Amino acid sequence: MTGVLDKIQEPSISMDDFDIELDEMELVAVAAGYHYYNSLMKQPARSLSPKGFFMAELMSGPDHLWREMYRMDKHVFHKLSDILRQRDMLRDTPGVVIEEQLAIFLNIVGHNERNRVIQERYQHSGETISRHFNNVLKAIKSLASEFLQPPSLTTPTEIRKSNRLYPYFEDCIGVIDGMHIPAHVPAKDQSRFRNRRGVLSQNVLVACTFDLQFIFVYPGWEGSAADSRVLRAVLSDPDQNFPKVPEGKYYLVDMGYDNMDGFMAPYEGVRYHLHEYRGANLLPRNVKELFNHRHASVSNAIRRSCNVLKERFPILKLAPQYAFHIQRDIVIAACVIHNHIRREEENDWLFHSNDIPVDESPDLDEQPDLQPPFSVHEQMASERRDTIAAMMWNDFMNKWDEW
Repeated sequence: MTGVLDKIQEPSISMDDFDIELDEMELVAVAAGYHYYNSLMKQPARSLSPKGFFMAELMSGPDHLWREMYRMDKHVFHKLSDILRQRDMLRDTPGVVIEEQLAIFLNIVGHNERNRVIQERYQHSGETISRHFNNVLKAIKSLASEFLQPPSLTTPTEIRKSNRLYPYFEDCIGVIDGMHIPAHVPAKDQSRFRNRRGVLSQNVLVACTFDLQFIFVYPGWEGSAADSRVLRAVLSDPDQNFPKVPEGKYYLVDMGYDNMDGFMAPYEGVRYHLHEYRGANLLPRNVKELFNHRHASVSNAIRRSCNVLKERFPILKLAPQYAFHIQRDIVIAACVIHNHIRREEENDWLFHSNDIPVDESPDLDEQPDLQPPFSVHEQMASERRDTIAAMMWNDFMNKWDEW
């Protein structure tokens, strides 16, 4: 079937150059071909065109091949495509159904593939690939307000079930950090986007829960911007819709941020990163070291979330040559899909993989921006941290085998 269609579409051959004659066996083959595409997609009313043969073969093949290509399980993929269809965010076109549009998008962000490669794989023009990529990007980004939700105000299960963390962090509702994503920007902007490691990047403020779902994502800041500066800008701008921190609750932040009401940072000038507590330096030596170690342990959720995100979507590890607003939107869309997968498939292989390295190196911003002297609220935040640390140390001294 595809051979006949390819000949018909060959631009160098005129329709008058030969006479197309389909005998009875060829007609049977054509009908069987369309039935094959429909049955593979398990969607009788949404048949793939002959050009969708690549995706159809993957659908009928082993699950791990589909998962590798589209970065999620088949049922999770279909749930997402159903959402996009039912809400009229995307529509089937004569040549490309919604499932294939989504597959093209996931293939690009999941492998950082070039347009030309996708053209060959799906047998569509470059313009068609670009159009559907942008349509899917826009549709998934529009789901952000639904999929990026404020955290629950109850004590997270991950904290409540740990003697090392509960009751000390019972009022903690999430973790915040800056995630640097390589950026492609014009030469005139490169000095602003060059971070402290000399890499062009956008600094993305992210907040996550302890079950690795993103709460808030704010991309687009230049790589040279300090984490604390980005957070202050978000908090001072109501249009950013950062979820208000309920009274008595707080997020954990690292040393790149100020310790203030609603945001609890570790003690400065004290070892903090988990790798600093290994070997001969295993045990904490004082109250501040113990607090910092446990703070780092529970804050590791944000590193795991970001690492899973980048492992699933390698386009975030490189600097794709798209306009910057597209690069920014890709980050948001990736976080939306990340949360969708977390909700639909609790046994997703990446969330449960122990092979994904967790970067324990110090963040780019190890010291917060210089700020005016403590305000009353900052003093209260400091006293609260001291109270938690003292309680933690007292229990540790009496039950040192459970540190």
